[in-house]
Amino acid sequence: MPSSSIVDYDAIRAAEAHHTPYDYMLGKGALRAEWIPALRESFPDINVTGFHPLSQMKIQGAFAKLMEEIEGPEFTAAVSAALGLDLSRCPTLITIRKLSAAHEGRIHCDSQSKIATLLIYMNEGWLSPEGRFRVLRNDRDFNDYVVEVSPEMGSFVAFRRADHSWHGHTPFVGARRVVQIAWVRSRADIDRKNKRHGVSSFFKNLLRREKGGGVLTGTPASRSAANAPDNPTK
Repeated sequence: MPSSSIVDYDAIRAAEAHHTPYDYMLGKGALRAEWIPALRESFPDINVTGFHPLSQMKIQGAFAKLMEEIEGPEFTAAVSAALGLDLSRCPTLITIRKLSAAHEGRIHCDSQSKIATLLIYMNEGWLSPEGRFRVLRNDRDFNDYVVEVSPEMGSFVAFRRADHSWHGHTPFVGARRVVQIAWVRSRADIDRKNKRHGVSSFFKNLLRREKGGGVLTGTPASRSAANAPDNPTK
């Protein structure tokens, strides 16, 4: 019988922490092995590139249970302990990606509305040299990196937002499954990002219609949480 918990909190608490060029941690095994087949089966069927808010997903099965755990206090406590940063009073913003486009992954820092971000990857193996998360020393050179994280199932990376917390991944086109959890400063930040995502989706659909490609649709919404993407480039 599978463990009652999908997340291996010990793996997160034991993650290797670093402070140069900024505060970050990384590790493997965030998801218990016995749950992986069910997680693979229940991952949302998103047919649009980029990150999408959890509030717009119809989630079920093991993936729904995973989201419940991620939204719970034990998960935030484990990340707080690993980063040495109390995130317990910060609202969480969860976004999901299934497909990556060539223009995504550019070097950037997160907006000031974010305090910390954690990415959990959910891909069965990763043979491509592209699409790997990099902790970067500057905003110009992808090759000037401190560490590279392969987006394999259960691998994770988290970092504290700073003006120099440069990161990104080299261009990759195709399936690249990842859950992004951000701890933000206020609920207003989530509401603003949710509104911005709605406007962006409207214009994408409009452009799609003009090109005769039909409407871009994700999986129907079934949750009430007001979560939305910040920068769809992880």
